Amino acid sequence: MILGDNGAVSDPSTALPPDPSRRAEDDTRVVILGGGPGGYEAALTAARAGADVVLVEDRGLGGAAVLTDVVPSKSLIATADVLDLVAGSTALGIRDADSASSPASGSLTVDLATTNARLRRLARAQSMDIRASLAEAGVRILDGRGRLLGPQRVVVSPTAPDAERVELEADVILLAVGARPRQLEAAPCDGERILTWTQLYELEGLPTHMIVVGSGVTGAEFASAYRALGSEVTLVSSRDQVLPGTDRDAAQVLEDAFARRGVRVRARSRAAAARREGNGVVVTLTDGSEIRGSHVLMALGGVPSTSDLGLEAAGVRVRDSGHIETDRVSRTSVRGIYAAGDCTGVYPLASVAAMQGRIAMHHALGEAVSPLIAAQVSSAVFTSPEIAVVGHSEAEVESGEVAGEVRMLPLDTNPRAKMEGITEGFVKLIVRPGSHTVTGAVVVAPRASELILPYTMAVAHRLTAEQVASTFTVYPSLTGTLAEVARGLEG
Repeated sequence: MILGDNGAVSDPSTALPPDPSRRAEDDTRVVILGGGPGGYEAALTAARAGADVVLVEDRGLGGAAVLTDVVPSKSLIATADVLDLVAGSTALGIRDADSASSPASGSLTVDLATTNARLRRLARAQSMDIRASLAEAGVRILDGRGRLLGPQRVVVSPTAPDAERVELEADVILLAVGARPRQLEAAPCDGERILTWTQLYELEGLPTHMIVVGSGVTGAEFASAYRALGSEVTLVSSRDQVLPGTDRDAAQVLEDAFARRGVRVRARSRAAAARREGNGVVVTLTDGSEIRGSHVLMALGGVPSTSDLGLEAAGVRVRDSGHIETDRVSRTSVRGIYAAGDCTGVYPLASVAAMQGRIAMHHALGEAVSPLIAAQVSSAVFTSPEIAVVGHSEAEVESGEVAGEVRMLPLDTNPRAKMEGITEGFVKLIVRPGSHTVTGAVVVAPRASELILPYTMAVAHRLTAEQVASTFTVYPSLTGTLAEVARGLEG
């Protein structure tokens, strides 16, 4: 068994190995609070191992990731991508059938009410699919809000008005309660004009001018999407660079794309307040200036949903931010209680939440488990173009934090990119000096979220640039550049 600790739980007495005598065949009682990716993946893992599993969820199976975040937002972005692709097709010889104009935003529009209705249907369908999978695996589902009464006891307040509270005994508890959008006190969100990202999917009409406050992943994605859909967009960024913390070259490509598409970026600006005025909104910045638009999206990150969860009564330690402290196998400071997902603050990614949940159950049921390794986590920003990263960054190499060699190739020399009219993007590879073991990568391209997989496998399995370079790629394909940049690091 491989055990690890990321330092979040520093007391060695809490870093206890699983009980080797506990097996799923003993009908271990598992209670999971939260039905998002961390919760439902953990429930499936434990149930398939033979444990007695109860999952408690008050908002709907799939949690925010399925109902109000990942599934609807990426579906909206898919619609925007189609418009963006057609709008940029002039170079391919495509023209409007009724005129000599290009099929850009002037001749194509989006029916946002229809689009949003489709997104909500997709989210509900995915939620029902998850419920069916859990039921088939034998997971008992309780619709309600769970709260710890102690290290091995949970009380469930049901959502149904006539249902009674239920108390559950558990051998293992997993906390996967997620997070909620952060709001400004001086900009209360009303779901109509001042919005969080969970409220966008009720809009009936396309905003004429969307002000996006926050230039992180969520803000950048929606700024990109709404501009492609046809809205005027202003992005308020408190930093010099959009997507702070992301690869600088990737952020620059996105900023250039924003400029070309007409997204206005207010850099080094911070929102102090937002208010409704007539049929629009006014966002006041800390320097006193104002921005007027039809709607404003507050994309200010998330707050863990850990209040009133009974953590103190159970002895579970939390950080000042409210996030639950965990180690790399998802253990909290209390034996038998695990945590996964956005409530831990490890990575706000559905894929990481799911992995944390699976790791927690394997560990709790006494199975061999590998801890979560941050350097092997790949992630993507679904802008146009997409940005995908894995492993160590060029900034870490430049600062001396890690040793590495960096090579980058632009996509505009790729034959498939030329055929498809792709002019933006690049591939960047980072390898360890001497051995040329792949330690990191950046891909900026259409469908970069798909293209990053070979590099993620290379990082996870410690492949060398030579091994990547010697792997066959289809000609012509964008993956050809993945191998070509590796060939530049051979020898």
